Amino acid sequence: MARVKGGVGSAKTRRNVLKRTKGYRFARSKKERAAYEAIVHAGKYAFAHRRDKKNDFRKLWNVRINAGLDGVNEKLSYSKFIGALKKKGIAVNRKMLSHLAENHPETFARIAKKIS
Repeated sequence: MARVKGGVGSAKTRRNVLKRTKGYRFARSKKERAAYEAIVHAGKYAFAHRRDKKNDFRKLWNVRINAGLDGVNEKLSYSKFIGALKKKGIAVNRKMLSHLAENHPETFARIAKKIS
């Protein structure tokens, strides 16, 4: 069997690794070993933070809804508001409630009034 040297394949791998780290700082964009390590870490963070992003947005929506309730009804807290929504059978998700509280406070106030 003929001998195969790996120069072409290695060069292709190196080129692709360095292409993916374009814009990184210092050795991470210039040296193959540091670049490969940077790619591995970036992939781990991207995977984990795709999950975290969902939690972050839910927290943001909760804060916005609670802030919207402060202007409408001083006694009504976020948790009591969500519980009352479920009991009344009003099916509006937190994302939409947050949007209404921020951009359409009069509509949000009407929803809050139905609960009181």
